[in-house]
Amino acid sequence: MQTTFVQLMLDHAAKRPQGAALREKEYGIWQTTTWSELAQEVRAMACGLAAAGLKRGDHIVVVGDNRPRLSAAMLAAQALGAVPVPLYQDAPAGDYVFPMTNAEVSFAVVEDQEQVDKMLEVREQVPALARIWFDDERGLRKYDEPGLAAVDALIDAGRAYDQAHPGFYEAEVAKCQPSDVAAMFFTSGTTGNPKGVVHTHSSLLDRATAGKNFDRLTEDEEVLAYLPPAWIGQNIFSYAQWLACGYIVNCPESAATVNIDLKEIGPTYYFAPPRIFEGMLTTVMIRMEDASPIKRKLFHHFMAVAKRVGPALMDGKPVGLMDKLNYALGNLLIYGPLRNTLGMSRVRVAYTAGEAIGPDLFTFYRSIGINLKQLYGSTETAVFVCLQPDHEARADTVGVPCEGVEIKLSESGEVLVKSPGLLKEYYKNPAATAEVLTADGWYHTSDAGFIDAEGHLKIIDRVKDVGRLAGGANDGAMFAPKYVENKLKFFPHIKEAVAFGDKREKVCAFINIDFEAAGNWAERRNLPYAGYTDLAAKPEVLSLIKDCVEQVNADLARDELLAGTQIHRFLVLHKELDADDGEMTRTRKVKRGFINDKYQVLVDAMYGGKSEQFIETAVKFEDGRTGSVSATLKIMDAKTFPAQTKKVA
Repeated sequence: MQTTFVQLMLDHAAKRPQGAALREKEYGIWQTTTWSELAQEVRAMACGLAAAGLKRGDHIVVVGDNRPRLSAAMLAAQALGAVPVPLYQDAPAGDYVFPMTNAEVSFAVVEDQEQVDKMLEVREQVPALARIWFDDERGLRKYDEPGLAAVDALIDAGRAYDQAHPGFYEAEVAKCQPSDVAAMFFTSGTTGNPKGVVHTHSSLLDRATAGKNFDRLTEDEEVLAYLPPAWIGQNIFSYAQWLACGYIVNCPESAATVNIDLKEIGPTYYFAPPRIFEGMLTTVMIRMEDASPIKRKLFHHFMAVAKRVGPALMDGKPVGLMDKLNYALGNLLIYGPLRNTLGMSRVRVAYTAGEAIGPDLFTFYRSIGINLKQLYGSTETAVFVCLQPDHEARADTVGVPCEGVEIKLSESGEVLVKSPGLLKEYYKNPAATAEVLTADGWYHTSDAGFIDAEGHLKIIDRVKDVGRLAGGANDGAMFAPKYVENKLKFFPHIKEAVAFGDKREKVCAFINIDFEAAGNWAERRNLPYAGYTDLAAKPEVLSLIKDCVEQVNADLARDELLAGTQIHRFLVLHKELDADDGEMTRTRKVKRGFINDKYQVLVDAMYGGKSEQFIETAVKFEDGRTGSVSATLKIMDAKTFPAQTKKVA
């Protein structure tokens, strides 16, 4: 799309000035910002930023939850040709130092006191940081720091500057070109310092438009923006596509009210990683376990009907009359109320991405009438590489290449992508840029995969993580840890898993239980526990997890290629893997190498044949305090199964 974000915003404001652009829930009431109001606010903020010294090409960080004022701040920066850099609002202050130093940041627009405190904390390490503006003034009235002011003050200053410099704003907007840098997103930094991914207006809007055309999105869509704005997935859905389509973006009051706000808004276009869908289903199943026997019986009866009939109906396939009638009755009594409870009664298109989604989980949502599909992409590709067409959604693929995308496989099986949505570069990192972008425009995804007979892409694992077993009966067998981990995470009682096996005789695994699901399971059996560590060590819970592991092994045994990667031994960790402890990225991807080093004593114990191992681990709490958690962990053996070879006809 040959335009810019600001020009799209101005076009919407001209065509439907009183139309709703953004909504924000404040004190339990939805407040609407029209396109006209947004345009005026962006103009004032842009002029205020110019008066403060922000220039074309400068970087400005934006930190906070999804808020209309923060979206306006990004547009205001782009109007001046400056580059907004969204950072994760839940990251500790120390995580901001490298991105802000790397980008030579002098200006920051943040949400509230929490983010102001972080900015003030890093000022000594980021000496260029001169100005900080905040949106929510609660708790900040007595702060007296140089360069600290409210966004309201920025807007007032901008209006004065605008009056004193007539025509300035229009001239700046006119200078903006589609090829200009529009934003920079920092990667999660799983293997070192994060990299700044530089995107232009053209790359981001091209992919936003490709997604719009693919799913026939219009200005009538409603979206709930509740994931971190620093994650490009959320940024595409609630910023780039918002401006490309002109639909309404709704910002929840807080993380605690998201489920309530979801029901109130009833979005038509929805996006969430698998863990969100897992959490929703876990909540539903917990509530059903507490329901009356009659309700439970009805639920399970009609869910069996849905599982048998629902996916076929979603895929437009023929279904028998009695099945149709049964499903219609189930829709009246169970599926419709369930969609309403989930806040998805109006969802027309729902996407999940980031990690593989379990087949049962995927089938559940599609079987009750929710058009859940998968997509494939990354920060470097502006998200949209592959999308699943309606009637072609499957749990084991990530879809077909979308508009403008070419895909090919390298000799090693790596997926290579050519697309108008590719990054311009990694900021100040030409060596890393050269590693991923070839001279003829192909991007190295680092993912291993293949195209199936229907033209759908299947992803196996990261290329660097695909290894080989060494020694023993399975010597040389391919080991794809993420594939094994995802199969474990398909069980509601397992939240995270880390598999080991490269250059070893057999596969072993660490497992995190899902505290809510496992806790509810324990409570229904009158099993007392004093917290996560205590629950994770219960013999009954270990037996439950062992059953899950052995089901995974039985499933792996059916695949000749992966039968050798069955899990021989496992343990349940004494603490949840946490981004604050460096064990995961902010997008909840496990740092397998870091975990291997940090818990080397446990890895050695599993492979050394021990039945238990003491461990003490330092942890960081949300309020910044540190402490430690210790436990003697039981190491369990799991049953493995002989590979099932396919019979030749």
